[in-house]
Amino acid sequence: MSITIARRQFEDIAVLEVEGSVTLGEATGRLRQAIRTLVDGGERRVILNLSKVPFMDSAGLGELVGAYTTVRRHGGEMKLVGIAGRALDLLQITRLSTLLECFPNEEAARRSFA
Repeated sequence: MSITIARRQFEDIAVLEVEGSVTLGEATGRLRQAIRTLVDGGERRVILNLSKVPFMDSAGLGELVGAYTTVRRHGGEMKLVGIAGRALDLLQITRLSTLLECFPNEEAARRSFA
């Protein structure tokens, strides 16, 4: 199953809503390109809404770390919304939940930007 990535803007925050499984291959490549497009376009505040992601493998998790690194390298911040199930378990087991900020909804993530 391929993923779809929809972009929305909320004031100065870019929101990427990801739908589908984030796994090695096309899905991780599409997510990487979406993040690169945002930062190349000057976006510095990014929310990844993952509430419609039923499955994420280790490559998907690695892509989240890569996205975080890309955004930070360009002076920005990235927040995760709606991460659940196996993806949340992976974040907690690997302790990446201490690096990647996770929020239950977009409103909470928007409020967290300084």
